[in-house]
Amino acid sequence: MGKQSDSWGSRTGVILAMAGNAVGLGNFLRFPVQAVQNGGGAFIIPYLVCFVLMGIPLLFTEWSIGRFGGRHGNHSTPYILDSMSRSSWWKYIGVFGIFTNVAVVAYYTYIESWTFIYVIHTLLGTFTQMSQADVSGFFVHYVNLSGSNFGIPFLPVLVYVLVLGINIYILSTGLGGIEKVAKIGMPLLILFGAVLAFKGWTMGAENASPSFPDANAWDGINFLWTPQYSSLLDPKVWLAAAGQIFFTLSVGMGSIQCYASYLKENEDLALNSLTSGFTNELVEIVLGSAIVIPIAAGFLGLDWVIENAGFGMAFQTMPYLFVQWGEVFGAIAGICWFGLLFFAGITSSLAMGTPWMGFMQDEFGWGKAKGALSFGVLALVMGLPTILFYQYGYFDEYDYWAGTVSLVVFALLEMILFTWVFGMDKGWSELNRGADIRIPVAYKWIMKYITPILLLLVLTAALITPQGNDWAGAIAGLVNGEGWELDSGSLISKVSHEELKLHLINDPENALLYTNKIFFSSLARIQLVALFLFIVGLVWYSGVKRKSLSHE
Repeated sequence: MGKQSDSWGSRTGVILAMAGNAVGLGNFLRFPVQAVQNGGGAFIIPYLVCFVLMGIPLLFTEWSIGRFGGRHGNHSTPYILDSMSRSSWWKYIGVFGIFTNVAVVAYYTYIESWTFIYVIHTLLGTFTQMSQADVSGFFVHYVNLSGSNFGIPFLPVLVYVLVLGINIYILSTGLGGIEKVAKIGMPLLILFGAVLAFKGWTMGAENASPSFPDANAWDGINFLWTPQYSSLLDPKVWLAAAGQIFFTLSVGMGSIQCYASYLKENEDLALNSLTSGFTNELVEIVLGSAIVIPIAAGFLGLDWVIENAGFGMAFQTMPYLFVQWGEVFGAIAGICWFGLLFFAGITSSLAMGTPWMGFMQDEFGWGKAKGALSFGVLALVMGLPTILFYQYGYFDEYDYWAGTVSLVVFALLEMILFTWVFGMDKGWSELNRGADIRIPVAYKWIMKYITPILLLLVLTAALITPQGNDWAGAIAGLVNGEGWELDSGSLISKVSHEELKLHLINDPENALLYTNKIFFSSLARIQLVALFLFIVGLVWYSGVKRKSLSHE
């Protein structure tokens, strides 16, 4: 169909854009929290094993699939997958590669808008006189639309629209614009991260206080980097590690395939994909682990960090801690931190726009401006409820179904397509065509057998997570004929809102809140299903269009 009208300007640009796609908010917000919640050093070994056995094979697969599709004039997953098999239903599996990006960008841009407004608040010195409780409350008021808004009603919505607008504008300039942002944003992100990481590594116990006499940044660093081999037998830790690899590499989304479809026919995949993957890991492991946890441990002690580790720490705790470094360095640290998060966010959200734009250009001849604007409108329609009903769990539903479950399902299916349907021999030669390095032959076997089995295990384990994540106890119970009790966080229980129903019984005082949460969670799911079916409809229509053109 569509001829290749856009391509990358340079190899550096491709690698930085791909690394920018991968280096996102997950590196700095999700990774440290996952590591703390799963035992620090206990988490790192499973995490690295999952990177080698799942992360790298998925990168190889998605870059190969993308370049192969691009060679046939396809720049979005429905027709990239369609070109790899004789069966026409694979293009509907490819719908995941557009759906996930639109659904994720809808709420991801909201987090981006937090980082944007926090840079402004840091510059204005908003946090300088606040207590820790005030800083924490400031964030809660902001997301619940109940204050922290300069007296402008619905300010979070306006900031969200502004940040989405910045994304749309850059997307409308095509790959060249994305490349420019990556070339500026990635070095700045690393510079900002290095300033904060250096502080995290060198602060030691100098910020201990009468309230937290044992506070020491080194406790945080040691906690993350002391291996604990006992965790190797804990499925819960493996699941968390595998989940983090997905998040951090942006695999299973469809954006890598889209970026790779604009590569030249014999451009190297092997070294490029590894370079972007390792750049991401370097940023995550070196910078991601050296900022939030050590700095928080340096002020508040490791016990506090372990107890309070959560996604909100970045916004509810860090601004208060930065102020403790004095007015000037506190402001610099705040700008570095929220600036770093903003660049990490925008280089990822730009990648999420390209699959939709590639699809609309290939199938309907839409130009960059029209493609970018339509993507923005779609993201806005999906995103507004995540802001307006944030406190009722709308945001969390998107994150769970589109940002977690969807990734694993799509990755498993595309892995099967590449290694079993397209064929591992053909896939291997596609991956190695024009390669600047020799990939160990062992990866041929890993990609065909180990990676799909691991993905299947991750999905099955999420489906039937046992009560309290106690796998050993559940298996023993099953052997003894006691049945298998599902955890309220398992995928099957999530479908029927088990967790919220439990809260409803155990906390009758807040019954209205949980009733609302059940209602809005169901609404969020309906909206996600509607988006998926809308894209299925577009793909079906484009298929009809292709057929009629081929008969002319």
